[in-house]
Amino acid sequence: MSLKPKVALSQDFLFQLAKLPSNVHSKVLKWAVLFQTDPTSNGINYEKIHAARDPNLKSVLIDQDWRGIVFKPESGDVYVLLYVDHHDAAYKWAERRKLAINPVTGAMQVVVVEEVAAVEPAKAVEALVKAEPLPKPVASEAPDAPQPLVYAQLTDHELMSLGVPEDWLARVRCIQSETELDGLQSNLPVEAYEGLFLVAAGDTVAQVLGARETRVDRTINTSDFAAALTTPESQSRFVVVDDDEAMLAIMNAPLAQWRIFLHPTQHKLASGDRSGPVRVLGGAGTGKTVLAMHRVKWLVENRAPDGKKVLFTTFTKNLALDIEDNLKTLCSPKVMAKIEVRNLDAWVHGFMRSRKLEHKIVYDRSKDGALQAWQAALACKSSSVDLPDSFYNQELEQVILAHGVTTRDEYRTVRRTGRGVILSRAKRDAIWPVFEEYRGQLTSRKLKEVDDAYREIASLLEKEGEIGKALPYSAIVVDETQDFGPQALKLLRAMMPKESNDLFFVGDGHQRIYSRNRAAMSKCGIDIRGRARKLYLNYRTTDEIRRTAVALLEGCDVDDLDEGHDETRRYKSLSHGPMPVISDANGMEDAVATAIATAKRWQAEDGDGHTNSTCVIASSQQVRDSLARQFSVAGFATAVIDANQNLSSDGRCIHFATMHRAKGLEFDRVIVVTPAAYLGDPMETEQKRKLIYVALTRAKRDALLVKMQ
Repeated sequence: MSLKPKVALSQDFLFQLAKLPSNVHSKVLKWAVLFQTDPTSNGINYEKIHAARDPNLKSVLIDQDWRGIVFKPESGDVYVLLYVDHHDAAYKWAERRKLAINPVTGAMQVVVVEEVAAVEPAKAVEALVKAEPLPKPVASEAPDAPQPLVYAQLTDHELMSLGVPEDWLARVRCIQSETELDGLQSNLPVEAYEGLFLVAAGDTVAQVLGARETRVDRTINTSDFAAALTTPESQSRFVVVDDDEAMLAIMNAPLAQWRIFLHPTQHKLASGDRSGPVRVLGGAGTGKTVLAMHRVKWLVENRAPDGKKVLFTTFTKNLALDIEDNLKTLCSPKVMAKIEVRNLDAWVHGFMRSRKLEHKIVYDRSKDGALQAWQAALACKSSSVDLPDSFYNQELEQVILAHGVTTRDEYRTVRRTGRGVILSRAKRDAIWPVFEEYRGQLTSRKLKEVDDAYREIASLLEKEGEIGKALPYSAIVVDETQDFGPQALKLLRAMMPKESNDLFFVGDGHQRIYSRNRAAMSKCGIDIRGRARKLYLNYRTTDEIRRTAVALLEGCDVDDLDEGHDETRRYKSLSHGPMPVISDANGMEDAVATAIATAKRWQAEDGDGHTNSTCVIASSQQVRDSLARQFSVAGFATAVIDANQNLSSDGRCIHFATMHRAKGLEFDRVIVVTPAAYLGDPMETEQKRKLIYVALTRAKRDALLVKMQ
């Protein structure tokens, strides 16, 4: 009995499919289902493409005008749908490409072959290879340009191990600038482009391969396409479809690429066993949340025993709702039944109710009973210490609550890094009664600060001697880790026994918008040594927007969530577009006029046939609501995103959000309206600048930053 041939779809095919008119799309869909059922059927007429460089690329008839391009080998059982277009355009595409297996990595690659003819003569290349060693690139936000001939010293094996196709070795050795590398991006596999950029940024080939967990010591059969399809690199651009249902699901949502294709590094991190906690860093748009969702899916499908779930948690309720909606498009109902998506505060509330703990959590001590408790505590201030009320408030948040200080003795010895004011032992003794009184006042009102709730629940789990075992989780995956403080991280550690695949964190210090929550994972019992990874490629934001946003953080401290520093020069966007516009406005009225004029211009550029999503992001709810009203008066359809409302399904709407609420979302175009004071001295405006960074990097294509005086 012969095995059914493997049928795969390429990423290029799905990108092209999304552009087709609906009547053509339906024809392609119908034909593709038949093709998936039996690609060897006599009813499929494979036509030879005479000018094709790859004899295995064939044309198939969709209708009189449209053609599909298929990889059909002379032997073997792998068939790949590569492209679809009008007859002449499809043939032209096929004539310039071949499907090959990288002889070092074993990855299947669509190689552009036409432009390689433009390489310098062999003798010139030979001379380049013999060039003197190059100095290391100067550290900067991004390598201004790879040093001249930076790749000339690399061997064929090293270049191919980065992902460079064999046909492109000579051309790559001639690259002399970052601009030239960017110009070749569309012709190179994504892993090759990333690897070359990282080498230009100062990494060695060994460092790049080590971070990727890539083996290059195996003998590769360059004619075994079935084996090649199993590599993470191949799966970043090809997907195998096993049945009609899978084919229809993918082809009916061709734009939802994140559900199907992962960068090779993402793929490796999403799957496989890990010996303990994992931390993945990545700038805005690098696919951290997508990776986390795929990790949850893999854990449920492969490691969650009966009766156990995987908990996916994040900082805010809104993000948890967004993530759950996206997971439902990625996972089957059976898999979703074993995933629990809850922000940590919601989990804490549920746990306290289950244990009949009646305290209400305090999130804002400037209101109601918490305000009364705080005012009563401040009345206990010692006259021997002349410090303002604001000092006590910050000391409570950044020292007492963050570090879980519960006694005077603990306060005497706790480190107060970054607080500025030096306190002697006597002064600490004089200050302590305020915090002790505040907790007492809260207790009498059955209230509890959220950090104290985290700490007490963690302590309860530890005292019971059943750390995590009583909880229904086999693993916990955490998004937006930078927003969690020390007590939250300690609670997450207490919720899971220390074992393989226990904790998986993704985050970005550039996006830490809650200053009180800075924490070092290692000091919270979370050991990530040997399991710390980074994502470098930005799939959302153009490089122009990314650079503008990163420049706002110059002079600001960006940590790696574990007492280290995170640099930005290795981050890179895959797309390019117009430079963001930065505009000064003389007050609110001027800012509104600038924003509306820009939105109208963007609408005019779109025309009637297509609408790009747009969001206006403001520094406060008051400014957001004012902008929304003015846009509505100007004739725009508007939708406000707040705690109780997510994105509108109406593509014509312009959305409005605060900087905090926009986090985790993305739009084609973004207008950010901010007080000019947010961009003052970096030492004094670090958190405000990070808010603007978050807001600007929501944009995929165009961005306007309005600085309001």
